[in-house]
Amino acid sequence: MEIKPGKFVAVTYKLWGLQPGEEPEEIEETQPGNPLTFVYGTGLMLESFEKKLENLKQGDKFDFVLTADEAYGEVEPENIIELPKDVFFVDGKFDDEMVVEGAVLPMRDQQGNTINGTVEKITNDAVTMDFNHPMAGTDLHFVGEVVEVREPNEDDIHACSGNCCGDADGEGGCGEGGCNGCH
Repeated sequence: MEIKPGKFVAVTYKLWGLQPGEEPEEIEETQPGNPLTFVYGTGLMLESFEKKLENLKQGDKFDFVLTADEAYGEVEPENIIELPKDVFFVDGKFDDEMVVEGAVLPMRDQQGNTINGTVEKITNDAVTMDFNHPMAGTDLHFVGEVVEVREPNEDDIHACSGNCCGDADGEGGCGEGGCNGCH
């Protein structure tokens, strides 16, 4: 059976991030017995990722690169914002335990939507936050294998499998950050 819209798909893969002038960086790898699972064409995965898998069958291997534009886009300078330090005060004091360089913090936009931002820099008066996707500006190199293609069952259609991108710890699972899965 070929990968087509509406089919349940399970793949294992290794993913590297490619930045110009840098060595490839391994981002994630599915573990044996815990593949990435999704129903093709339901909007849970990057469209470009799905297109590269279309028409493959169980047992087929794949090796492809999604450019940054095909994946999470380029880094947009307007998504890097300097916020007054007092935004991060708790009980009148700067929260220096949570607000540290490299931390990913949930913030709210003007419409009340939660968006994650990465703390880039902290000065005496401000905190610079990057609200670009963590993989913005990165080409993604996938090497893997299709381990299953079948008709989906009711559980496949109504719920995220819990192991989008091969893990359920929140880093690459159903939520922010991994493979555009289930969010």
